[in-house]
Amino acid sequence: MWYQEVSLPCEGPGTGTGGPGKTRVSHPRAGGGSGQPGERCPCPRQGWVPMGFRVLHSQNHPRFYDSTEVIKEQARSGRSLQLRANEIHIKEPIEKEVNPRLLPGELLLCEASTVYKYMQEDGSNRGTYGKLVCTNFKISFLDDDSASDDNEPQFKNKIVGENDITLQCVDQIYGVYDEKKKLLTGQLRKYPEKLIIYCKDLRVFNFCLRYTKEEEVKRIVSGIVHHSQTPKLLKRLFLFSYASAAPNNTDGRNQTVMFETLEDWRDELERTKGNVKYKAVTTNEGYRVSEKLPLYFVVPLCISEESILKYEGRGIPIWCWSCHNGAALLKMSAFPKEQDDSTSQMQKAFLDGIYKTISKPPYELLKLDDLSSSLPSLQDIQTAYTRFKQLFLIDNSTDFWATDVKWFSLLESTNWLEIIRRVLKKAIEVAECLEIQHTNVLLIEETATDLCCVISSLVQVMMDSYSRTKSGFQSLIQKEWVIGGHGFLDRCNHLHKSEKEEAPVFLLLLNCVWQLVQQYPPAFEFTETYLTVLSDSLYVPIFSTFFFNSQHQRDTNKSGESLKTQSGPFRFLTVWDWAVQFDPKAQAFLNNPLYAEKPKPDKSQRKTARFKHQRQLSLPLTQAKPSTKRGFFREETDHLIKNILGKRIGKFINSSDEPPNSLREFYDSWHSKPVDYHGLLLPRIDGPEIKVWAQRYLRWIPEAQLHGGGTIATAAKILDLMEEVQSLQVKMDEEHSQAVSGAVHSVPMRRNSARLSSLFPFALLQRQSVKPALPTSTWKDLEDEDDLVKRDDEFVDLSGDML
Repeated sequence: MWYQEVSLPCEGPGTGTGGPGKTRVSHPRAGGGSGQPGERCPCPRQGWVPMGFRVLHSQNHPRFYDSTEVIKEQARSGRSLQLRANEIHIKEPIEKEVNPRLLPGELLLCEASTVYKYMQEDGSNRGTYGKLVCTNFKISFLDDDSASDDNEPQFKNKIVGENDITLQCVDQIYGVYDEKKKLLTGQLRKYPEKLIIYCKDLRVFNFCLRYTKEEEVKRIVSGIVHHSQTPKLLKRLFLFSYASAAPNNTDGRNQTVMFETLEDWRDELERTKGNVKYKAVTTNEGYRVSEKLPLYFVVPLCISEESILKYEGRGIPIWCWSCHNGAALLKMSAFPKEQDDSTSQMQKAFLDGIYKTISKPPYELLKLDDLSSSLPSLQDIQTAYTRFKQLFLIDNSTDFWATDVKWFSLLESTNWLEIIRRVLKKAIEVAECLEIQHTNVLLIEETATDLCCVISSLVQVMMDSYSRTKSGFQSLIQKEWVIGGHGFLDRCNHLHKSEKEEAPVFLLLLNCVWQLVQQYPPAFEFTETYLTVLSDSLYVPIFSTFFFNSQHQRDTNKSGESLKTQSGPFRFLTVWDWAVQFDPKAQAFLNNPLYAEKPKPDKSQRKTARFKHQRQLSLPLTQAKPSTKRGFFREETDHLIKNILGKRIGKFINSSDEPPNSLREFYDSWHSKPVDYHGLLLPRIDGPEIKVWAQRYLRWIPEAQLHGGGTIATAAKILDLMEEVQSLQVKMDEEHSQAVSGAVHSVPMRRNSARLSSLFPFALLQRQSVKPALPTSTWKDLEDEDDLVKRDDEFVDLSGDML
């Protein structure tokens, strides 16, 4: 066996059979006497030695290690080993034991020492030794570096550290038994020697438990599996423990509209000029109409309170947003399918009455879109994302390079990007109806809380520049998702109660918004880093934003005793208070330096005519249809009712005189004009225009990084220039005011983009595994070189009709 030698000072000479002043020691579990397996080193600084290791002691305490294994020094010495290929680094001991940093209300449940966290590369281990702990909030690995604040990254989350995994962020846990992986769920009979944790934010953690005490292995593995994978009650979430113990230090400067009051809805109606045709209602105060509806919402003026009460809010058009030309986007929850004919007739009569009251201008131009028939089902979305995320949950570099050759084929087979394209296309269809045809659009879904939220949010991001600001986008999420009743608790499966309800609907929206952000960066006040940390915040249970199914559920669970005040309701934090997670320096990465605010219109030049988007004025507008179909709803009532009752009809109910290719003309015409970043935005959805959100999905894979490249290189340079301009502006202001000051202004720290990688700011520059673009085994499957040269290029037709 080959050994490598390193030296470590010894407190005293050893004695034994290995020669003068030397002792040979092997694995303690093997048994034996002096110089045989099972003997313990007399040196007080040496612990047990794993099987296959040989250690020789003398005054200089030379140690010989197998180069493919890791051995710990005695725990009380405080020393740990970091092993790389062909070398061992011994870290100096720290003066005190590393303890986890606990948040208010956080309790330590179990822990295990002598755990080795490593990243496997081609069979050689490198990593660090430390302690693995589990609390009622997170799983955390603590090494010597955890006690030091040196070399802190520029972008650091104050709540969740680099080696922290919140319990809600755990996706799957595998144990390794004799080099075979097994999914761990529920009670365990045998405990693994290695633990692999796959996270919902695509991180992968590998922990070696081979040198951990057996009792500690049982406690830590059982504790992690139980607290992260088994069903739990809502009140058992850390959200409530934190809210009862943490001080209330919310940021009062938060400009996000929460839509929890009637005034918030009235202000939104006034902002969009929708108060002419719509009204905010208080019918659901006390949740007497429905627990799924918010306390306050907006409906057409002609809808009476009795109509809302009759069927618990179902079949009622609920307002989402109004376009500048008066056209509105609405949503509606469909009636459940009834087997009883009498009930169906009553529902039909109810819908008939509702539509007869609004079958007059301006509501006669209305189009319905049954999203259940025009978009993928939630099950299809979940299946596609499950396949998609497997491409990024990489155990080691060998697996990465093995799949690199066929990566694009695997990506296409997941169907995830195709779903994103279909959703963006649907949003373009709705935008065309609102912008060009001046037609109201009514989105219909079973509960109107899933795909309705996606489409309505996308349309507003595309058409309303306010929704592209940070506060505007956050207000949009509050309105359409949080208050709108999206079931975050079920869709994210935070309680692990039903996998059938799980679906990444909100992640689908963020992926679609990212497509717009990367296509039109100057149009957005926030960056892709903002979207990435927002997606991560889905799994941080100190904020109430993404941990309830409805406003009613949140309000009813607010009551409880606080540890601070001894009584009174819980005071939940909102995720929009970014100061809780990031300091001001880190928050700078969330803001887009290229964004320019929308110029305010000059009141002196204001005309009486309603302002229209610059883009719209340059487009061939559809001729206004003559109002010959006064009875649009009367003629189509039966079809509408069939749609709303859940019976499948076409994607749209279109009038016969509508141009069949109007959507394609609208799309092509818009993209042929210069972009107005404060006007209408249409995403490019043809072929390769739909991309993978690289920052979110590739940030933890060192092999996928670009050294000194990626979008971060551009962003770093822009931030440098901004800091320099701001510094010069301060100096100019001081000279202009002739202020006498002895203060010395420090030169802003320049970011060297060459030392950054595309993983920044989520991971520092990492050593990239050097591997061939094509693994050796792949060449065997290819033809001879001469055949490859002679073979004609493949022709792929990308000019198909994508719309």
